[in-house]
Amino acid sequence: MGTDGRGRADLDHSRAPLVEALHDYHRLNRYGFTPPGHRQGRGVDERVLAVIGRDAFAADVLATPGLDDRLSRGGYLARAEELMADAVGADQAFFSTCGSSLSVKAAMMAVAGGSGKGLLVARDSHKSIVAGLIFSGVLPRWITPRWDTERHFSHPPSPDQVRQAWEQHPDAAGALIVSPSPYGTCADIEGIARVCHERGKPLIVDEAWGAHLPFHPDLPTWAMDVGADLCVVSVHKMGAGFEQGSVFHLQGDLVDPVRLRQCADLLTTTSPSVPIYAALDGWRRQMVQRGRELFDSALRTAGHIRAELDRIPGVRVMDEELLGVEASHDLDRLQVLMDISATGVTGYDAEAWLREHCRIDLGMSDHRRMLATLSLADNAETADTLIAAVREWRAQARATSAPREIRLPEPAELQLDTAMLPRDAFFGPTEMVPIGDAAGRIAAEQLTPYPPGIPVVVPGERLDPGVLEYLRTGHDHGMNVPDASDPRLRSVRVVAP
Repeated sequence: MGTDGRGRADLDHSRAPLVEALHDYHRLNRYGFTPPGHRQGRGVDERVLAVIGRDAFAADVLATPGLDDRLSRGGYLARAEELMADAVGADQAFFSTCGSSLSVKAAMMAVAGGSGKGLLVARDSHKSIVAGLIFSGVLPRWITPRWDTERHFSHPPSPDQVRQAWEQHPDAAGALIVSPSPYGTCADIEGIARVCHERGKPLIVDEAWGAHLPFHPDLPTWAMDVGADLCVVSVHKMGAGFEQGSVFHLQGDLVDPVRLRQCADLLTTTSPSVPIYAALDGWRRQMVQRGRELFDSALRTAGHIRAELDRIPGVRVMDEELLGVEASHDLDRLQVLMDISATGVTGYDAEAWLREHCRIDLGMSDHRRMLATLSLADNAETADTLIAAVREWRAQARATSAPREIRLPEPAELQLDTAMLPRDAFFGPTEMVPIGDAAGRIAAEQLTPYPPGIPVVVPGERLDPGVLEYLRTGHDHGMNVPDASDPRLRSVRVVAP
């Protein structure tokens, strides 16, 4: 696997078939009378080129043999996927240029689509998973996450919770969990896979935040190493790919690879992005050759940042308190989660101040935390920039900020009852009602604080006052809920009577 020498001896990881194909296209001075119509940038407005650069368009070519919708030509993509699977210890890998949002939908459809048996789904799932439920008509059988009431923080479900879900819904087609979470917290994937396999059922892991995990032993457990059947990764998140670059990895015989590829084909574009493909291929080669070295450096940088930020008064870099029997199984320390509740300032306000005054953009924030996501690209210079910015924010925070009242629901209030299939609620007759009158009604839309993009409300769930008040007060104080029909969140779309 990757840098530990367990790959196949007959595969040459110094090669990058897709990168080489794109290089040959330019070396041979090819010209295509095909889309894209910009003709490698020739037709693009100079004002656009001045911002994006001509090279970005030069790489955007569809007619490279083997890279268009006729994927059998040339075999470049098949060889790149074979190398990727070998690098991470999977049986097969599938590239996607439509993000992990597509990949996870394809995984859900391949496992549970058309079965009528439902799918065990962790309730802390990303909105793309809910979209998969709507598209496929699959019935979610929710697995309750573990809940830290003191910190108002959810953790991935434990193997025992997954076992309980199977006991309640033994006919489900499979299970889907999210690990790592957007905060870097990780599930006990090995234990959960064992529980699923006792029943002969597959485990899907939405590992969108874990593309880097196979390439360093001090990072959390990689799903393929501990028995997951299918996992989805976003290379652009913690790797070095373009946005929308995703790979789903498969092993074992519990998921049909032909059905999986066919499900992906139903959803994907027939005009894939060659630069995204090439970046996935190049990332794999980089990781096999230098991944251990690069993440050695990244983890040292993360350790320095975490220690320095934790010395700032009122800033607590969360670590051990995220781990334990009633918490998460492991933690990706490249995700630097800062609890700033002791300052009396919300994470929303702190993030906005850093963006405006220091030109620093953070990964996410909530009512009491903010998150800095580090990568292999960070170094001493970027570390010092982040540390100085947080110190500058803290120096003025008491004088200019005041606590804000966001209504935080109890765990029981967050567990909404599923009254209808998500698909039926979303596509059926609906109406808009004032948010104050929506309690007891069945939601017809997702309501998703973003980031991290985990829906508080899923179509088909019966709304309760606690969740509605949390969304209303959170929105009033900086929470972003981009998928709401009413951007002001004064009204909610519900199923018509």
